[in-house]
Parts: sequence; C-alpha cells; structure tokens
Amino acid sequence: TQPAVPAAQANRDDGPASLRQRAAAVDADPGRARHYGVFYGLEPVPTDRPLLVVHGNCQAESLRVVLQKSPHAPCVSVRIPPVHEIAADEVPLLERLLGRARWVLTQPIAADYRDLPLGSHQVARRAVHATTMLYPVFRHAGLHPWQIVYHHPGLGDPPLVPYHDARTLLVAAGLPASVTTADGIRAVSQWSLNELARRETEAGALPVSDLVLAADADAAHTVNHPGNAVIVGLARRVEAGFGWPVAATDPGRTLLDSVHAPVEAPVRAALELPAAGVGEHDTDWVVAGQVVSAAEVRAVQLDWYAQHPAVVTHLLARAAAQLLLLGATGLPG
Repeated sequence: TQPAVPAAQANRDDGPASLRQRAAAVDADPGRARHYGVFYGLEPVPTDRPLLVVHGNCQAESLRVVLQKSPHAPCVSVRIPPVHEIAADEVPLLERLLGRARWVLTQPIAADYRDLPLGSHQVARRAVHATTMLYPVFRHAGLHPWQIVYHHPGLGDPPLVPYHDARTLLVAAGLPASVTTADGIRAVSQWSLNELARRETEAGALPVSDLVLAADADAAHTVNHPGNAVIVGLARRVEAGFGWPVAATDPGRTLLDSVHAPVEAPVRAALELPAAGVGEHDTDWVVAGQVVSAAEVRAVQLDWYAQHPAVVTHLLARAAAQLLLLGATGLPG
C-alpha cells in the first residue's frame, strides 16, 4: 500500500494560493496522485526546457511518452490525467500548466466537456503563450470489425472488457446472427478508415488514417487503442508540425498495453494480414497480461445485457451502419 501523502508535500506548489489546496483525488488515492505528481503540485514543474502539454483521452499519455523520449526533444512534459478523469477542483491545476506551456497538443474535445472548460478551444485560449496543435481521437474497427465502444453514463462499461461485440448484441436482442463475409470485413475496415479521415479533416487535426493500413495487424490493440507504429508515426508528424527535429522512435515497450482484443483468423484472411505469430492471440483477449477467453467474455456480457436490455436497444441503433455492413438483419427501425 502507498503511504498517505503528507499534507505539507501535497500543499507544495509555486502557483497562486488557490492552487495550494489539495485536489480531492490526492486524498482519495495517494498512489495515483504520486503517478501524476507534477500535475498535483507534489513535485515541481521542470524548467530546464519549454513545456509541452498533451491533453486528451488515454491516447494522450502514449503520445507524450514518445515525444519526450525522442532524441533531442526540445521540450519537457508532465503526466496529466486523461480528460475524462479531470474533476472540477483539478481544472486550475491544468490551467496552471497551460499558462506555462510553449506547445500544446489536444484532441478535438467539445466545449464544456462534462460541464467543465476542458474543450480543445477552451484549452487553447488558456495556453496564451503556446502554439497549439490538434491530433485525432483514434478509432479504427478494421482489425476488430465486431467491436463497439460505448460507455453508458449510468452503468459504465460492460464487464470483463470495456467493449461491446456486435455478435453478442444480436444474440442478446434475439436477432439472427450475422454471417460476416470477407467482403463485409473489408467494408467495415474501409468505412472505419473513411470515418477516421472525415473526423480528422473536420477537426483540422493531424492525420493518422493513412498510417493504419501500413501497420497491418499492429495498427491497433482495440478499436480505440492504436499500436506503437501509429503512435510513433503521429509523433513524427507532431515534431514536423512544431518545427522540431523529426526523430521519434519506438520506445521499446508496448504502449496502451492494458487490453488486447483478438485479431481473428477471418479478419486476417480478409485483410490479407499475416497469421497470428507466437504469443499472439486470434481467439481470446489479453487483459492486464492475463488471457481471458472470448467465450467467457461473451457469456458474462450476455448476462449483463439481460439485466440491462435498454443498453442493447440503444447500441443496435447507435451502431446500425456497422451492423449492416457486417450482414445483420432484422434491425429495429
């Protein structure tokens, strides 16, 4: 267990007096607070080089790591919580960093996200001395065509893995199982890439959609967790955009490593990808380093859907375009 954070240490900060108030998260989880020590004012902000702030979802930290480890990186950066974890009393802590930043990277985030001033344009306005650049929210279903991301505002994610499976949803709804062909798998892949490219263009964000196909089966661990090749490729584009030396390389460890969904054999065949190699799983999940069978995920989630049928109804409508490409029939509406 982590020791409690001493009050004197938790209150240490070089900003205004209001920022010396401990965020509730420091008391609630001292270990997590130490993980984000500079953000919470437990450690000083580095001053040896200009500051880079990377703002966004869980992809932000991986991008920050690659940029910071790049040879001759002209910046310092600090680990900050993902945007969906930032609480109201932590917004001043983010603003403190933004006020010092020379460069800011942010994903396209709607204004007043979670009723807080965390939107990309709001962040840019706070970073008065910074050059700001947008990078995209990565979503690509090509390797996992049945996978759907949806976090219910009241119920959260489904059990075992935080992803829904279209095939399981159809069973839960009592609809005919889809017979997904190779053409259907390819259609989902192209549709997903087109959607990613469209969102990049609309937001004015750096593109990554063109990096996906070249990365083959390493493009993504799940529909919203890009693989190293995509993250490193994006980092190099950030470097070029900021006028830095373009030198980002693979950090030597797997980023966004918490959950790996199987790239199933029919998908590999349809997309002409190499067969699963040693240590790779094409049928089961790997969660926090442990293999979790797809059959167990399916059974547990079916039980969860039986308890929450409204989630099934909502997702059948929300993911209708994807379901139709996969060959689903009998969808409502």
